[in-house]
Amino acid sequence: MLFYALVLLTGLGLGALLAATLLRKALTKKSELLLEEAKEKAEVIKKEKILQAKEKFIQLKADHEKMIAEKNREMQKAENRLQNKEQQFAQKMEDYQRKQKELNALRQNLNTQLDILNKRQEELDKAQDEQVKQLEKLSGLSANEAKEQLIELMKDEATSEAMVLVKDITEEAKLTANMAAKKIIVETIQRTAAEHAIENTVTVFNIENDEIKGRIIGREGRNIRALEALTGVEIIIDDSPEAILLSGFDPVRREIARISLQKLVTDGRIHPARIEEVVKKTEKQIEQEIIETGKRTVIDLGIHNLHAELVKMIGRMKYRSSYGQNLLQHSVEVAKLSATMASELGLNTKIAKRAGLLHDIGKIAENVEELPHAILGMKIAEKYKEKPDVCNAIGAHHDEIEMETLIAPIVQVCDAISGARPGARREVVEAYIQRLKKLEEMALTYPGVVKTYAIQAGRELRVIVGADKVTDADADRLAYDLSHKIQTEMTYPGQIKITVIRETRAVSYAK
Repeated sequence: MLFYALVLLTGLGLGALLAATLLRKALTKKSELLLEEAKEKAEVIKKEKILQAKEKFIQLKADHEKMIAEKNREMQKAENRLQNKEQQFAQKMEDYQRKQKELNALRQNLNTQLDILNKRQEELDKAQDEQVKQLEKLSGLSANEAKEQLIELMKDEATSEAMVLVKDITEEAKLTANMAAKKIIVETIQRTAAEHAIENTVTVFNIENDEIKGRIIGREGRNIRALEALTGVEIIIDDSPEAILLSGFDPVRREIARISLQKLVTDGRIHPARIEEVVKKTEKQIEQEIIETGKRTVIDLGIHNLHAELVKMIGRMKYRSSYGQNLLQHSVEVAKLSATMASELGLNTKIAKRAGLLHDIGKIAENVEELPHAILGMKIAEKYKEKPDVCNAIGAHHDEIEMETLIAPIVQVCDAISGARPGARREVVEAYIQRLKKLEEMALTYPGVVKTYAIQAGRELRVIVGADKVTDADADRLAYDLSHKIQTEMTYPGQIKITVIRETRAVSYAK
């Protein structure tokens, strides 16, 4: 029994040993196979890398050879250009040497001819001296005396002929110039059409019924006083049916008053606070309309790069008049006339048009200096970087300064043409407006004055002062001093009433 057990154990041990041996051999064989596969893959990868390296080398070599070939071609071209330049230089040197030889030959020939001429000149001088001596003997006069007599005779004849020629040329030039100038001016006037309507100082505001007049006047006249104080326009409410008159020399103020009245009547709420609100809104509206008018005018005329302040001043021309002629219409007409005349004379039409439009810009300056409007306009144009030709044309159109370019007389002539049209101007209105302006400006020179309004056709001057700067006693003194100054410095018909208004307002808000 023990024997069988030993045999069994021995068999199991041998079997396990044999299995381990077989397993080791199998693993060894598999390892060898894997190693062989790895070696084969490595060899394949190595060959691929070598092949790629060879291809890269071939590509780099080809690129290098291509680059070298390109550089060789460029060097060859440069060498060819250099050779061509050397050949051209050599050719020029040959031409220069040949011309130098020809010039030397000509110089020698010229020197020879000059020697011959000098000899002949000497011979001629000798012969002339002999002839002069013989003539002096025959005439009994020296050569200088005969020369002087001959010169005097020729001078008199030449002077006489020159005077006749100058006279003929001058008369012909005058005739031609007059004809040409008349033709240019007539054609310019005919090609530029304009409408003229003389403005007055009264605007009529139409109403539906007379009941509205009482509402506009308000309790104890407070509404109408507020309107007059805020707009500076005299509101005349009389027996005229369905009409209210707005009187004032400043068209801008009259327009503000008219639109404000129209808004108030349409809205129905008419009281001092509402009047003040509407007037302020209307002032902003008119200011915007002024800017739009200026922009539209310069666009219509094809004028570019004009300063914004100048555009605004052009818009304000719509509400100004020059001797009764609307200033914007007059300036636009002068611009068109100037451009037409400049084109006829072959000058710069853009500069002429620009100068024509801006020539009366000094008439609407808000801060008026003691200067003619032409000089003031020139200073304004210089301030806003206008060209010297334009500035000179503005300043010289009334001969206050010397004209430096041909544009200046063109603007002056076109200004006269525009103003000389039948019914274009009315000087009485302009003088009246200037008097009212001077009244207001005179009051503004006093300290504490906020606003001034000339109303009642210049028979009354209302001065609004700041309550915090002027006392009641100062207001009385201001009225007296101003009346005395107006009486001393101005000439006017009748009398002028000076009213100083000092108003105190207390404002608070309930929140």
